[in-house]
Amino acid sequence: MKSLHHSLSLLFIVVCSLSWVSASANSHDDFLECLYSYHPKESSSITQVIYTETNSSYSAVLDSSIRNHRFSTPNTPKPLVIVTPLNVSHVQATIHCSKNHGLQIRTRSGGHDFEGLSYVSHVPFVVIDLVNLRSVDVDVENEEAWVQTGATVGEVYYRINERSTNLTFPAAVVRTVGIGGSISGGGDGLLFRKYGLSADNVIDAQLVDANGRVLDRRSMGEDLFWAIRGGGGGSFGIVISWKIKLVHVPSTVTVFSVGRTLEQNATQLLHRWQYVAPNLPNDVYSLVAISTTNASENRTKTVLATFISLFQGGANEFIPLMQERFPELGLVKEDFIEMTWIESLLLMNGVSNETSEILLDRSNRYSLLPPSFKSKSDYVREPMPEIALQGLWPQLLEVDEGGIAVQNIIAYGGIMEEISETETPFPHRKGTLYKINYNIGWLEEENNNSQRYISWMRKLYSYMGPFVSKSPREAYVNYRDLDIGRNNDDGKASYKQASIWGRKYFKNNFDRLVYVKTKTDPKNFFKHEQSIPPRFH
Repeated sequence: MKSLHHSLSLLFIVVCSLSWVSASANSHDDFLECLYSYHPKESSSITQVIYTETNSSYSAVLDSSIRNHRFSTPNTPKPLVIVTPLNVSHVQATIHCSKNHGLQIRTRSGGHDFEGLSYVSHVPFVVIDLVNLRSVDVDVENEEAWVQTGATVGEVYYRINERSTNLTFPAAVVRTVGIGGSISGGGDGLLFRKYGLSADNVIDAQLVDANGRVLDRRSMGEDLFWAIRGGGGGSFGIVISWKIKLVHVPSTVTVFSVGRTLEQNATQLLHRWQYVAPNLPNDVYSLVAISTTNASENRTKTVLATFISLFQGGANEFIPLMQERFPELGLVKEDFIEMTWIESLLLMNGVSNETSEILLDRSNRYSLLPPSFKSKSDYVREPMPEIALQGLWPQLLEVDEGGIAVQNIIAYGGIMEEISETETPFPHRKGTLYKINYNIGWLEEENNNSQRYISWMRKLYSYMGPFVSKSPREAYVNYRDLDIGRNNDDGKASYKQASIWGRKYFKNNFDRLVYVKTKTDPKNFFKHEQSIPPRFH
C-alpha cells in the first residue's frame, strides 16, 4: 500500500510538471503570435529582438548581464522569451501580450539585482532586457541630460565627460550597474554627500504603465513620479528614460587609500572613524573596506581595514583637513594622489591602468564582484563600541580559503542630513552615521557549497543586530535581500506580508508606495518577490 501511495505521488508530480510545461508552451506560442500581430507593420523589426530557447543567441543574451552566477545554474528557471526592445512600441507590445497570456515580466537594465529578480522568476515569465535603449543625450548649456534606462552608469559617466569634464551625475560607483535600476532604488555614490542620491537629481521620466500608456512627469502625476525615484524597480511600470540634473566637479580631485591591520590598530582607527567621517565636509566621500589578509611578519591571517577617501578639490586643501580631523590615521603627503574626476572613477573600479573607454565596457571583465555572492545591508545610527568590533573580527577570520569576504562601510552625513526622509521613498537620511554593505563571494565552481557561505553571512548579520538601526532594522533596496522578507513566488502578497520587508527598505514611506501602487497598478501586473503590493491583495 505504501509503495502504491508513493507511486501515485510521483505520478501526480509528473502530471503537474507536464501540465506546467504544456501551459508554458501554449503561453509561449500564443505570446509570440501576439507580439507579431501587435504592430503588423513592425513585425519584421520586432522579430529581430525576440529570443527563445531555440534561438542560437538566447543563452548569450541571457548571460550577457548576469552579474551573480548564483543565479546561472542548470536549475535556475529561464525565461520563455527574452525581448530586447529597440523602441517604446516594443515595450508596449511585450506588456500587452504578457498581460493577455498570463506571463510575468522581469525588466533588466544592468543585471545587478543582488537576488537575480531582474532575470529569474518561479512562474512562466518573459525578460525585457533594455540593453538597446541606452542613449545618453547631454545638454551642457542647461546642465541636463536624457538618459535611457538600459545605459550603465559607466556609459553615463563617459558620455557626460565627453561633453564636459566639469559636469557629471551623482550615480553609483560600479561602472556596469544599470542606471535605471540604480535610480529606481535611490542610487548613492561618490558624490551623494554633496549632491544627494541619483534619485534626488531626476527632474522628469518617461514610463510605460501596466495599460501600455506612455507617461511623463506631468501625465503620471507627482505621486507616481515620487514612487519611481527610490521605491525599487519592477513595481510601477517600465521606465524608458530619465531626465537628470547634472552637477559640477572640479578639474582636480584627490584620493587616498591606506590599509591598517589589527596589529596596526585597525580596531581603534575604525572606532574613531565612526565619529570623524560622517562629520567631514560634503566634498569628502569616505569608505572603509574590511577584508582579511596575511600579516607580513608571520603570514598569519588578520583583518585589514582599508580607509579610502575622495575629495572634490586639491591635495593642498585635503591634507590639512585630514591631519586636523583624523590625525590618528597617520596620513602623510605621499598618501594623497591628485587626479581628474574620470580618473577617480577608474581607480574606484579597479581599472586605473585602462583608458576611460573601459567605462563603455558592459562585460564582467575586471569586475569588482566575485562570480557568485550573497550581500546584505545595514544602517548605523550610533557608533559601535570597540568591544563590538573586537567581537566581529573572529567571524571574518573564520571564512575558508574558497570564500571572499569584504564588508564596505560608507559614511553618510553631508547633504543627506538636510533632505527629508519623505522627499523620495529612500528614507535613510538624517541621523544615519553610515551604511554597511556585507559581502561574501565564492568562485563559480563552489556553487555547490553556496549554502555554507550564505549561512556564514546570516550568522554575521545576526551578530550585528544589537549595533545597527532598530524598529525597523533598515536595509537598502538596491542591495536586495530576500532573507528580510518576501512575497510569494508568484509575486502576490498581502499588505501585512509585504510590510515585513517593505518597512525595512522604506520605513513609513512604504504606506505611500502601497497607495501609489493601488492607484496605478491595482491588478498587480508588475510584481516579483519584493514588489510593492496593492492594498487589497
